[in-house]
Amino acid sequence: MTAPAAPSFATREDRAAALAQAMRDRILVLDGSWGVLIQGYGLNEADYRGQRFKDWPQDLKGNNDLLILTRPDIVSGIHRAYLEAGADITSTNTFSSTTIAQADYGMESLAYELNREGARLGREVADEFTAREPSKPRWVAGAIGPTNRTASISPDANDPGARGVTFDELRAAYAEAARGLIDGGADILLVETIFDTLNAKAAVFAIDEVFEERGVTLPIIISGSVVDLSGRNLSGQTVEAFWNSMNHAKPLAIGLNCSLGPSQMREYVAELSRVADVGVSAYPNAGLPNEFGGYDETPEDMANHLGEWARAGLLNIVGGCCGTKPPHIAAIAEAVRGLPPRVPPHHEPRLRLAGLEPFEVAR
Repeated sequence: MTAPAAPSFATREDRAAALAQAMRDRILVLDGSWGVLIQGYGLNEADYRGQRFKDWPQDLKGNNDLLILTRPDIVSGIHRAYLEAGADITSTNTFSSTTIAQADYGMESLAYELNREGARLGREVADEFTAREPSKPRWVAGAIGPTNRTASISPDANDPGARGVTFDELRAAYAEAARGLIDGGADILLVETIFDTLNAKAAVFAIDEVFEERGVTLPIIISGSVVDLSGRNLSGQTVEAFWNSMNHAKPLAIGLNCSLGPSQMREYVAELSRVADVGVSAYPNAGLPNEFGGYDETPEDMANHLGEWARAGLLNIVGGCCGTKPPHIAAIAEAVRGLPPRVPPHHEPRLRLAGLEPFEVAR
């Protein structure tokens, strides 16, 4: 008997259809931290500058996204390491590739190029792995970080009404990032590490505008960050209120990442799993930072926690954030292998609103 042919993966539409099917079939694995691997290379100022930026008037060390242009070998190598470890989805090295975040280095004009080239590098490596193993296709998630400004909170303790950025400034910055990621070949737009829901609303608004402008639509993953054990993000919303604020975007998945380790994050992922009628993603840190700023959860620790989440029916997409490396992702991938994905609940249509707390209008 002839084995069924592998699905076509040649076009953006093919990849989107394969992603939707994979989400129904299994728990997908996202990659881990980029920063911790880049730190491991011990790069100096000259590595960041390369030849192109050797005379740049500001220090560039620490601008990890710039390595897309000056050390693409490192960026491709990290994509490859996580896919070798078993990740289904590799995220781009574009967390800070917005005009707002790149302003710290005077590199606002590079935002589009960073996103386009970051997505292109991820696309090349993902396609290499898909060609090697067509039964396990790989996808590229274009990472869009929260910027280093907040639309809801004053940067001045003496002036509660002050704001460091406007909605329209955020909207323009996110739109530029989205254009680059789409043009570079991303399969998914990953709006991640959201500490301020208004920032995320600006991102979703901008992405919708770019979809209309480009005549394409990509799946979106929205991932918030609970900043402490209060279960709220920095702008004060609970997990359920965050979902009520973002469900209009109809994301492929909504989830949590960063800030907490798996033992602290579980109850909030469970809450999101209860209320969200789309996929749920989770990629916690490798524990809480120790006194040296490092992370101590071993791959086995992470796998034990996240394997239990999967068996409890909480997950559709799982990975790691700060402190996680390819061995963590390999262990997580093995822990969830063969386990069924979470089935989103069905909720009766009701008016569901949100301030800092959720509010549901009963019939």
